[in-house]
Amino acid sequence: MGRPFKTLTPAQIAEVETLAAILTSEQVADYLGIGRRTFYSMMARDHEIAARYKKGRARAIGSIAQTLISKARSGDTTSMIFYLKTQGGWRETVQLETFEMDRPASPVAADIDLSSLSDGALQELEAAIYGGDVRSLVAANNPVLDHEPFEGRAGPNVDDTA
Repeated sequence: MGRPFKTLTPAQIAEVETLAAILTSEQVADYLGIGRRTFYSMMARDHEIAARYKKGRARAIGSIAQTLISKARSGDTTSMIFYLKTQGGWRETVQLETFEMDRPASPVAADIDLSSLSDGALQELEAAIYGGDVRSLVAANNPVLDHEPFEGRAGPNVDDTA
């Protein structure tokens, strides 16, 4: 006959709900002095433990979600954006058009997620796409170069009086 199953006391089972709101399942197991796999086995065998763990997690998530929605409704832009990205399916993408030189111009659209790029990486990408000095593009508020390259100059901010 194998080892007897470990069990939790009624007080520990009640405590699982409170702990689940702030700890991971591995941390709950550590707190109870058991291994993570043992805790998972207990939840599989005892539906009350599993239900209390899920209820504790759901309460914590619900509380945080209420605060997030409250902040978004009060005009907190960051909260609005976060909510729309996680719940509304919004994404930060850039529409790129590519043209083949041998054929008539026919744009090919491509959605690329750039949300994980740093500001520096985005500036390098802009410079690679549009060519030239990105600062001049930003200063002109023009996403496409509509002028000839500056002859003998590094950009529009170079002082000619030197």
